[in-house]
Amino acid sequence: MADLSVKINNLCLKNPVMTASGTFGYGLEFADFVPLDGIGGIIVKGTTLNPREGNDYPRMAETAHGMLNCVGLQNKGVGYFCENIYPQIENIDTNMIVNVSGSSPEDYAECAARIDALERIPAIELNISCPNVHDGGMAFGVTCEGAASVVRAVRARYSKTLIVKLSPNVPDIAEIARACEAEGADSVSLINTLMGMSIDIERRCSRLSIGTGGLSGPAVKPVALRMVWQVARAVKIPVIGLGGISTATDAIEFLMAGATAVEIGTANFLDPAVTIKVRDGIDAWLDSHGCRSVTEIVGALES
Repeated sequence: MADLSVKINNLCLKNPVMTASGTFGYGLEFADFVPLDGIGGIIVKGTTLNPREGNDYPRMAETAHGMLNCVGLQNKGVGYFCENIYPQIENIDTNMIVNVSGSSPEDYAECAARIDALERIPAIELNISCPNVHDGGMAFGVTCEGAASVVRAVRARYSKTLIVKLSPNVPDIAEIARACEAEGADSVSLINTLMGMSIDIERRCSRLSIGTGGLSGPAVKPVALRMVWQVARAVKIPVIGLGGISTATDAIEFLMAGATAVEIGTANFLDPAVTIKVRDGIDAWLDSHGCRSVTEIVGALES
């Protein structure tokens, strides 16, 4: 059995397989299907400073080899999380990471500061790339200046591992990654969803309440893989890859492209145990190829 452990700054993961925010609840919802302590990390659903209702229904639509969503960061706010959710998840034996979003740099920073005080939350993932909200979200992640302003504000008030989730809906994602690195990000994760649309031709309207939504699932994997490869060559901080991963082969591709760890999202809806299957598949591949550690294949792509 190979050594599957990896490090994201000071964050030690048992293995490189994590869950993507918004696809795994708070972890508790999947406890009957998968041993939570067997996952490298669980990134809980998006959390904001104040409660958010999210967007109107319909919020989801199936597409070829994927899905569209426009949930819109529905959550009860960081106060509710700290008082009600945190006590239920603090003793889960894995890295519980909170995905943080906001409508201004100050909102992001205040939310992050509240979470910084929680002893058993070792990291946050800063969501500057959500395409489904009217204010904040992706608005910050599509320019270097916007991304830098949020990371700078949060870094001043957050002392633990800071991961920044990047948007693919930009001309040069490596440029955005470098801006985040310069302001103190410890890692970047990519990609968030691609902006997409689906139309009901009988009703002559969008299948989503706000017209557009974020595309995820296997359809986005080639784009995600290319962007992870570009960013991994552009920054010195660890890269976390996500976008369409549903098998160990998918995950290994991302690792070879330069990702230190991966996140699995949409595939959780199809198979609640996919994370453990991917973890075991990576281990089996490493053994069959004589690798003692998963770190041997990180960035191993031969150009």
